[in-house]
Amino acid sequence: MENKIENTEDKNVYRVQGFTCTNCAGIFEKNVKNLPGVKDAQVNFGASKITVYGRTTVEELEKAGAFENLKVTPEKQRSIEKKKPFWKEHWNVLLSAILLVAGYLLGEQYGEESILSAISYAASIIIGGYELFKKGIKNLFRLQFDMNTLMTVAIIGAAAIGEWGEGATVVILFAISEVLERYSMEKAHQSIRSLMDIAPKEALIRRGSEEITVNVDDIQVGDVMIVKPGQKLAMDGVVIKGTSTINQAAITGESVPVTKTIDDEVFAGTLNEEGLLEVKVTKRVEDTTISKIIHLVEEAQAERAPSQAFVDRFAKYYTPAIMILALGIAVVPPLFVGADWGDWVYRGLALLVVGCPCALVISTPVSIVTAIGNAAKNGVLIKGGIHLEEAGRLSAIAFDKTGTLTKGVPEVTDVVTFGTKNENELLSIAAVIEKGSQHPLASAIVRKAENLGEDLTLVVEDFQSITGKGVKANVNGELYYVGSPKLFAELHSDISVETNQRIEELQKQGKTVMVLGTEQQILALIAVADEVRDSSTVVIKQLHEIGIKKTIMLTGDNQATAEAIGRRLNVTDVKADLMPQDKLDYIKQLRKDYGKVAMIGDGVNDAPALAASTVGIAMGGAGTDTALETADIALMADDLSKLPYTIRLSRKTLAIIKQNITFSLGIKLLALALIVPGWLTLWLAIFADMGATLIVTLNSLRLLKVRGNNRI
Repeated sequence: MENKIENTEDKNVYRVQGFTCTNCAGIFEKNVKNLPGVKDAQVNFGASKITVYGRTTVEELEKAGAFENLKVTPEKQRSIEKKKPFWKEHWNVLLSAILLVAGYLLGEQYGEESILSAISYAASIIIGGYELFKKGIKNLFRLQFDMNTLMTVAIIGAAAIGEWGEGATVVILFAISEVLERYSMEKAHQSIRSLMDIAPKEALIRRGSEEITVNVDDIQVGDVMIVKPGQKLAMDGVVIKGTSTINQAAITGESVPVTKTIDDEVFAGTLNEEGLLEVKVTKRVEDTTISKIIHLVEEAQAERAPSQAFVDRFAKYYTPAIMILALGIAVVPPLFVGADWGDWVYRGLALLVVGCPCALVISTPVSIVTAIGNAAKNGVLIKGGIHLEEAGRLSAIAFDKTGTLTKGVPEVTDVVTFGTKNENELLSIAAVIEKGSQHPLASAIVRKAENLGEDLTLVVEDFQSITGKGVKANVNGELYYVGSPKLFAELHSDISVETNQRIEELQKQGKTVMVLGTEQQILALIAVADEVRDSSTVVIKQLHEIGIKKTIMLTGDNQATAEAIGRRLNVTDVKADLMPQDKLDYIKQLRKDYGKVAMIGDGVNDAPALAASTVGIAMGGAGTDTALETADIALMADDLSKLPYTIRLSRKTLAIIKQNITFSLGIKLLALALIVPGWLTLWLAIFADMGATLIVTLNSLRLLKVRGNNRI
């Protein structure tokens, strides 16, 4: 929206039921903008929502959408839709069909020109096409040439030249296709609606000494929520009592339940399987992870993909061209060649019907809506059609090592001592110094010392970080250094051959070596390893199998350690000793060499590199606001196995969009070819057009079958 009104006091969001195409969504938006009291409006076709800036009523909005019988409800209102019986909802179509059959039988009995047959056909046209004519004639006066307008002109034209049976057949076919089209679009939109129903609308809350059932809108941060076995969690929070296994598939796509105990984070919409939990609520209902996912998915569905932008530009010129061509076909041959007026007007009318770009216009958005909704249900948040399409075109993928390819929790594996002090004493000195550092390797040393029960109360003074190399501090009056071998290579003019050999030996095992020492001597080597994820090797293999040319591991580790891990993972390339700026520069270079490049990291430390890549993918988006906000795609679970699925889904989406566009244009060209010999009848034209729209929609719904654990 170009001139977005920022006054949120008059901003209201409504859900809309009944959209069948982007054109009708655009007409509805225009109608709402013209309502008194409305300053601006924006329709989100994918999410079936409209945002209104200004003051109006639901009744006024439904009047604006009366041309399509749209139903409007406030976003937060939970309405239970009552389904009418089919015959009651579509009685006019059924009666129109009966009259069409009656007209045909009367024509067979009394001749095609009989008055009874014509009356029956006319009644069929009026009853079945009343709503169509209402929209079409109104649009005609407004010079809005959509499907309703073109159909109205075609049917009236058919009646005018005496083709009553053809006109009635067209009306019936159009009505049936509209019913089927509406049904299939509802199926596409269901992917997002199912997300909304994941979390319960009420929760059992303890306030004081009593337990009461409270609507989620009335639950406050700090409330204690009681969740019994077999119940879903209604709110995000932290466990304060109890232990249980939680099925988080709704949020993260993980099929294996996760054990949760005191101080663990839990999410709304997840299922408590076995234990009784007490959960302290940490977020309001509109701020829960599932609410954010729904919001971001809906925003993503509103964003136009590149292929959609192309189709929209094409349709802009295509529709007027078809109208001019239809007029030319109807008028030119009779005027200049002396051809039969009735015959060529009929052909022009047929072209008007078949020329409507419904199937073409809907070919992309319905695919994007379906794919993004499906991805969200499988624990992958894709934040727009452009990112969905780009993921299918990737040639190279760069991985941050720590926390992405590895578990991100390094552990001390070896302590090699030199000199008189024992291993435990030296580990205590290293730990008290590293307590002042934020580095993950420092945390590993501290954890190891704590697990061994070492004394960490030693007096530490003059702590100082040495950027990119390590730290130094006074412990009990003596100056110690803890850092990389590079640091000690600078401190000491030379490191002994034996020590270097020991360092290289540990590094070749994929371990990072920290050195403890003074300005005079090296006291200990502390080897730390970050365990490789079980899934990483399999994922890298799958990526190579599906055609990713290059997989690169980026790390700040030394070259030897990095290469050892790289060999285990079978990545095509390893880049080590990298600072954040180096990662950024390397991603830029990769884009020059390979074009479409993805960067996968944690969404925080790797933000510059994520931003510089074609597609930035964040690991572990659930509960991490930064990952949800900064990345183009978020893997909600800490699970790399969702990456091949995301790429396959993207490629499938691109393939279906191409199929839809090709099929839509192919049908039009075929119909045009049939006009020349006069083989294109009105009923065949409507069948071709609406059939194409239906086939395109159903083809897009195939994306619902793509699963996170299956190959396409």
